[in-house]
Parts: sequence; structure tokens; C-alpha cells
Amino acid sequence: MRRLGMNWTLHGDGRNVQPGRFVAPDERLSWPRTIGIGAQHVVAMFGATFLVPLLTGFPPSTTLLFSGLGTLLFLAITAGRVPSYLGSSFAFIAPIAAAQSQHGPAGALGGVVLAGAVLALIGLVVHWAGARWIQLLMPPVVTGAIVALIGLNLAPTAKASFEQAPLTALVTVISILLVTVLFKGILGRLSILIGVLVGYLLAVLRGEVDFAAINDAAWFGLPPFMAPEFHLSVIGLFVPVVLVLVAENIGHVKSVAAMTDRDLDPITGRALMADGLATVLAGSGGGSGTTTYAENIGVMAASRVYSTAAYWVAGVIAVLLSLFPKFGALIATVPAGVLGGAGVVLYGMIGILGVRIWVQNRVDFSNPINLSTAGVALVVGIADFTWTIGDLTFAGIALGTAATLIIFHGMSGIARIRGSEHVAEPEELEAEDHGTRPSKLG
Repeated sequence: MRRLGMNWTLHGDGRNVQPGRFVAPDERLSWPRTIGIGAQHVVAMFGATFLVPLLTGFPPSTTLLFSGLGTLLFLAITAGRVPSYLGSSFAFIAPIAAAQSQHGPAGALGGVVLAGAVLALIGLVVHWAGARWIQLLMPPVVTGAIVALIGLNLAPTAKASFEQAPLTALVTVISILLVTVLFKGILGRLSILIGVLVGYLLAVLRGEVDFAAINDAAWFGLPPFMAPEFHLSVIGLFVPVVLVLVAENIGHVKSVAAMTDRDLDPITGRALMADGLATVLAGSGGGSGTTTYAENIGVMAASRVYSTAAYWVAGVIAVLLSLFPKFGALIATVPAGVLGGAGVVLYGMIGILGVRIWVQNRVDFSNPINLSTAGVALVVGIADFTWTIGDLTFAGIALGTAATLIIFHGMSGIARIRGSEHVAEPEELEAEDHGTRPSKLG
């Protein structure tokens, strides 16, 4: 139990958190309160985690199962030092859609597995060699550009779904925006979930929802599984996702370390390995790729409870919910109009979160190297350039990511040799914050 980080000590009287204090990862409140907070973590991840399988066509209940299992695996590998829930990563939406068009769902799952394996390997390297090489490879201008182009590349998909039921989609968008500003605390952080519920109710009234699948589903049973297929041509689609997942996980560890006043740098490699293995597990059975969730960081910040005990509870609850097929069938009835409205907000947020990385890290766009890096990458990603070499097809996200890395490091290297432009030296890069959460909504 100690190796799994399950030797929690009771915080205070187990009932209250005194002003100015917090419940540390290795502490817990009384079990009834811990179970309640764990359930709150499940609710916090609902909207975003279920949205990914709905947009990609994967079974929601299967994604929920592997989300719960992935969370438990993450807690075990990090020895209970990093409180985190692993939900569906939005970064996988675009490459999954592209891979499905070429090789079907099984081929897309193969890409998810490959991405997870590469992330786990990077985690192993970071565990032994440290994370500084990642900071040098992906400074903020590069990370921000990759995140932005992944979100904005999905704009045509949102438009296609939006146009299937414009009124329902518009109401969904408006509901998400209003909930964001009208409510504080947990309700405000659940704006997408509440907005989707409002849009869903309107869709029911308009006769846009088909309930037949719910009637046919059993009350209890395992979710549907699917084995992955591996195709060399999907590698270029999923490599950019790995870079985003690296930034997300490092950002999560940095955020938790700052909030709990603990040095978690030595555990960063474990966090990357854990998320990578959880993604491999999900892709092997038909679930969406996973990542750490900022929505749940919001719950921790609001409750001041960082206990990993609550996350063990959340993981178990998610697994149990996945064993109710009618629940999964209900989630799967969300119609295209609602998904289109949510997609407009979601994809736009992902794109702007890339811009946020630039702003928070004070990226200097008067420097032509930074300007060229971001500008070319965004055009390539948004226009969805494609390049076919034999059986390999590289689409906008892969080409945009490659352009970002090649342009930045290529121009920086030439400029450093020629002395023609200022280029940030390693010491400067080391001081920058690469922990911005790029693809979350909380």
C-alpha cells in the first residue's frame, strides 16, 4: 500500500479544512467526505471526457472504463504523489478523424496505441535524463503553435455538424457561454456539460434524438471493445499529439507542485510514463487517448483537497459507471447539432489556448523567428495542407508541427551563427514556464 501511495493520514479532524491550509496528496478527510469529493471529480470530467468519443464515434462507455482504469494506473505508477484524473484528450480528435477516414476505427486505435507508447518512452527518458531537453526542443512559441493549429484544424468539422441543426447548435453555444459567466465554482467549470444538456433538451423537444439504442441496451454488462490495427501511414498524424501530451503532463505536475508547495520534478518522468501506458491501454480496447485534466485541478483549487484518495474513489466510480450499458447508450444519443455547437466552442478554445501559452510566456513576436514559426504553422494547420509520399500521407497537423520545429530551430541556428537576430539561449529557456495546460478547458 505504501508503494501505491495509499497510506494516507487523516487531515485534522477529518471534517474541515482550516483557512490557509489544504489537504495534501498523502492526507485524506473522512471517507464519506472523500467519496463525495471523488464523485465531484467524476462530474467535473464528464462533459469533456464524453465529448471526445461522441465526436470521434468511439463508444462512450468504453472511454469511461479506460478513463477510470487509466486514472488508477496513473496513481499507482506515480506512487500517489500526483493527484490527477486521466480524461479524454482533445488533442486526439483531429488525428483520429483523419485516421478513421483512411483505415477505419481500428486503424485510428492503432495510432492511439502508438502515441501512448512513444509518450511512455519519453517518460522513461525524462525519468533518467531530466526534462530540460524537452524545454529546449519545445519552447513556448513552438508549443503554443502546435496547440493552436490542432484546435483550429478542426474548424471545418465543427461547421459540418453545426449546419445539420443550426438552431440547436446555436442554443448550445449560447448556453455554454452564459453558464461560463453566470455561475461560479464547480458549475462555471462545467459549462460545456451544462451547455450540452441544455442543447440536448432542445433537441429532444425538436425530435432530433433517437432513443431506440437506449431501449435495446442492457442494464448491466461490459462496454464494447475493439482491437487496434497498425498502419505506418498514421504515424505522422499522431506524432504531434505526443508533443502536446508531454506539455500537458509537465504542466499538470508543475501546477500541483505549486499548489501543494512540493518538489515534484523527480516524478515528472513517471507521470509521462503513466499517461503513456494509460493511453496504450485505452487504445488497445477501443477507448480514447488520455491526459491529465485541468477541470479536476479546478475542483482541487476550489475545495483545497489534493488527496489522492479522492482520485482513487473517482477512478473506481468511473469504472462502475461504465458497466451500465444504458448509461453509455444515453450518452451516445447526443445529436449532431449539439455536438456542432459544443465543437465550435471547444475547438476555438483549444486554438486560443495555444495563444495563451504565448501570452503567459511573453513570446516576443517582434522577433521574426517567432513570427515566422507561428505564422507558417497556423496557415499549414488551418488550411490542412497534405503531402503524400508513397503510402504515407501527412496532413495539416503533422505538417504544421514539423514546420514549427524545423522553422524555429533552423532559423535560430542560422541566426545564432550569423548573429543576425537575438535567439533565446538555453539559460533563458530554462527560466520560462513550459507548464501551461494546452488542451484543457478548466
